[in-house]
Amino acid sequence: MLDKAKTLTGYKLQALDGGLGTVKDFYFDDHSWTIRYLVVDAGEWLLPRQVLISPHALRDVTRPAQHIAVDLTKEKIEHSPSLNRDKPVSRQFEREYCLYFGMPMYWFEREITWALKRRKRGDPHLRSAQEVTGYKIEAADGEIGRVEDFLIDDETWAIRYLIIDTRRWLPGKRVLISPTWIKRIGWRHSQVVVGLRREAIEQSPEYSDESLVTRDYEAALHRHYDREGYWVDEPPTKTPGPATDHRSRL
Repeated sequence: MLDKAKTLTGYKLQALDGGLGTVKDFYFDDHSWTIRYLVVDAGEWLLPRQVLISPHALRDVTRPAQHIAVDLTKEKIEHSPSLNRDKPVSRQFEREYCLYFGMPMYWFEREITWALKRRKRGDPHLRSAQEVTGYKIEAADGEIGRVEDFLIDDETWAIRYLIIDTRRWLPGKRVLISPTWIKRIGWRHSQVVVGLRREAIEQSPEYSDESLVTRDYEAALHRHYDREGYWVDEPPTKTPGPATDHRSRL
């Protein structure tokens, strides 16, 4: 199921022994475009700590109750490695976090040379979805829109698409762009650079809040850009069912 990040924001998180708070934001890995942590607004419960929940701890997302079940206790979370709200998520914190909860360290999937290159540049590896919302979209031949939201796969917690508002350039039109079509992100200039031309984006299938992002819609979108769908490489156990079962719940 694909969900808008803004839709999931505000969902209630329920631990095994009580409520944790609500979803406030998402930290995603800007290499694989996967959600690594849900940022929790826990109210006064764990002030001044920043409460992060890994998708590995999530059991299911329930709609329309707007509820996400967490396979952890509040006590376990309370005694987890502490991170102040005004501090970035460091790799050292993530190691301690993963070891404490017995979760995989996702960055081991990457090549060492890539990791060393990133570390040398000093760029943070996690990004806030709220931060990137509003970034300019720079096509190969000029600016074409801004990031309005993200469509998140609540099974794998991968960001499947960026929702792009082009209405300043194309009245009334919003479109989807896959993270795999992004060449780079200019963090300093708040821009997302895509390897697509403006004309191709202008002629791509339109997206709206009433759209059902079915597999047929996705296939048409990828055909338009002559790109292979992300589902091609999915293992058999994750093979999508009928197109009517795979839609954006807005």
